[in-house]
Amino acid sequence: MLPAHKLSLEALLAAGVKQVVTESNGDAAGAPAIALERPKAAAHGDVACNVAMQLAKPLQKNPRELAQRIVDAVLAQAAAKDLIEAAEIAGPGFINLRLTPKAKQAVVGAVMAEGEGFGRSAHGTGKRVLVEFVSANPTGPLHLGHGRQAALGDALANVIASQGYAVHREFYYNDAGVQIHNLAVSTQARAKGLSPGEAGWPEAAYNGEYIADIARDYVNGETVAAKDGEPVKGTGDIDDLDAIRKFAVAYLRHEQDMDLQAFGVKFDRYYLESSLYTEGRVAKTVDALVATGKTFEEENALWLRTTEYGDDKDRVMRKSDGTYTYFVPDIAYHVTKWDRGFEKVINVQGSDHHGTIARVRAGLQALGVGIPQGYPDYVLHKMVTVMRDGQEVKISKRAGSYVTVRDLIEWSGGATPGQEASPDLLDEATITRGRDAVRFFLISRKADTEFVFDVDLALKQNDENPVYYVQYAHARICSILTEWKSRFGGDEAVLPSIDVSVLTSDRAMSLMNKLAEYPDMLTHAAHELAPHAIAFYLRDLAGEFHSFYNAERVLVDSQPERDARIALLAATRQVLANGLAMIGVSSPAKM
Repeated sequence: MLPAHKLSLEALLAAGVKQVVTESNGDAAGAPAIALERPKAAAHGDVACNVAMQLAKPLQKNPRELAQRIVDAVLAQAAAKDLIEAAEIAGPGFINLRLTPKAKQAVVGAVMAEGEGFGRSAHGTGKRVLVEFVSANPTGPLHLGHGRQAALGDALANVIASQGYAVHREFYYNDAGVQIHNLAVSTQARAKGLSPGEAGWPEAAYNGEYIADIARDYVNGETVAAKDGEPVKGTGDIDDLDAIRKFAVAYLRHEQDMDLQAFGVKFDRYYLESSLYTEGRVAKTVDALVATGKTFEEENALWLRTTEYGDDKDRVMRKSDGTYTYFVPDIAYHVTKWDRGFEKVINVQGSDHHGTIARVRAGLQALGVGIPQGYPDYVLHKMVTVMRDGQEVKISKRAGSYVTVRDLIEWSGGATPGQEASPDLLDEATITRGRDAVRFFLISRKADTEFVFDVDLALKQNDENPVYYVQYAHARICSILTEWKSRFGGDEAVLPSIDVSVLTSDRAMSLMNKLAEYPDMLTHAAHELAPHAIAFYLRDLAGEFHSFYNAERVLVDSQPERDARIALLAATRQVLANGLAMIGVSSPAKM
């Protein structure tokens, strides 16, 4: 339902409720707000409302009787004539409304008028929202968990921005701690000529081939472009562990950035964990927590009373050796988010971070600086299993122990073995196909569900492949419009003014209903932090288009019918393109 129609229906029902409540000597000011929903079965109408059932108890009236009185009051209003075709009472007192054909047809003109802006709203009125996602340690290539975060986080940021919010994308680099030390030691071992499994190979070392690449470039004195700051040059000194560490971190940050570019994901800021220490933010946060009296010392360690905020046990902040546990810099980091003016913060992370939630929130509450409870929000995702050639794929040579995002993009794009061995040989079409498939697939399920990524399915060019199915609908419409122009001299400039009143068939109405759902779907996806709703919607919309096209000829002899159907298809193409762009997937004109 179009937003304008929703507002009109809410106003009509509110006026009807006010009249009925007043006539029943009730308190009109205390009447419940009007809530509209879509009936589960299309046969029950286009819109349902349960306000009569909510009024039954306070007014001490039969809900079906109240529903009928509300319907009578609604239909008596002049504004209802062009909007409501029929109304009926169902079950214990549901009000089911059917919209007029004119109201349903209005979506075509709305889409044509608003174009890329169709479906967007100003609910957020510019309020600032920070979405943090990927946030990988710079110790190796991005793995599939990072890929799922990238797809989820980027789509979520897009859909929240569609509601008028000012969205900031942030990547948090864990560039401090034991893992970074292990990276440096691993690179040093490779630089000395050691390989995994040989005598002298560090026990906690990283074994992937990428470590050998870093070591080679360091020894050869190569220069790595830095994401921020000066480029880092390899000194070649294999005994200078600090120089090796700086080079290795810069190298992998650059590699991860290249992966993200191939994935079509950009960030507004890369925030370094190390800066929290160098700028004194961690120490300041710890001192502030001590000052609140929410900490205690025991067994030479500093503890935070997280049980006062719902945690199952108190947590160590500073260990007996003087180092901080991992959630302490997380608290300091989230204080910076609040201080930067982000009242809404969403973290997209793996489900293994579940235990972090209570600790970070407890620390933020214990500080007593006005941060609201439940800050930040979390979207936790489960891992991805990859199937290729009917077998589960667990490792790649590049990473040594896991499948990388780059692997998946290359495989899903149809890269040949030679291209996989030399990624520079990959053409843009292969990268685009792979990126589209990976991004669509990785948000096509709820984040908290397990997902099996079938590479063989991603390569299929038929209805079994959901991204192909949706993109083909867009390309098919483009082809029809091209034929309309060549055969009939059609001009897209006239489409917004075409009379679509002849679109009265069941298939046309069903397709228009689906188009009208798009704005509400976006609002719901943003509110529920559920970008998978976009993939669901796009498959349904493509299905409605294919059903319409298979049932009705478009390029008929009658110009009024032909042009009206072309306008409907053009509107469908626009909404398909809008939805695909929302999840970072291309809209090809040919396939």
